[in-house]
Amino acid sequence: MAINRTPVLKRCRQLGLDPIVLGYTGKSKSSSIRQPKRRRKESEYGMQLREKQKAKFIYGVLEKQFHGYFDRAKAMPGITGANLMQILESRLDNVVFRLGFAKTRKEARQIVTHGHIQVNGKHVDIPSYRVRPGDLISVRPKSKDLLVIKSALVSNEGRLVPAWLEVDIEKLQGSVLSLPERDQIDLDIHEQLIVELYSK
Repeated sequence: MAINRTPVLKRCRQLGLDPIVLGYTGKSKSSSIRQPKRRRKESEYGMQLREKQKAKFIYGVLEKQFHGYFDRAKAMPGITGANLMQILESRLDNVVFRLGFAKTRKEARQIVTHGHIQVNGKHVDIPSYRVRPGDLISVRPKSKDLLVIKSALVSNEGRLVPAWLEVDIEKLQGSVLSLPERDQIDLDIHEQLIVELYSK
């Protein structure tokens, strides 16, 4: 698998992202959000490409898989851009992050891959697994005392869980109440630009 080794905070600055979107506290002064310097006005293609790179970076998805998500979103009824965001947001690693069981999506992906998460009582170790309404996401009983999960719960205390999810911290489990609507996804991504880029 290809790995982007660019430091997270540097990549955030390049894309004009606040590191807190990824779950990083941004305590360092160097983590402050900063728009990339441009000598000339950004082209339409440049803006479209940057939005795609931003979405891929936030969700930790590579190009081939991302393009596959776009094709699936386009085939679904409704608005393609909103469908794309819904698909990305309903990935299991993102849901684990949103429930507060991990500090970052990258950490959530590792927790899933290492076999610490169950869906409806069954072991699932595929980060890209798409959750559905009614699914119960839980930390495996043997993994409930993991330091990485306990640390995440402390760090995420007070962080709001999206309305389309419901969490029970005591039981370390959460339910998918519905798939997210676009206005329930708190990310500054202009998905229509991504649609325009792929539609050329």
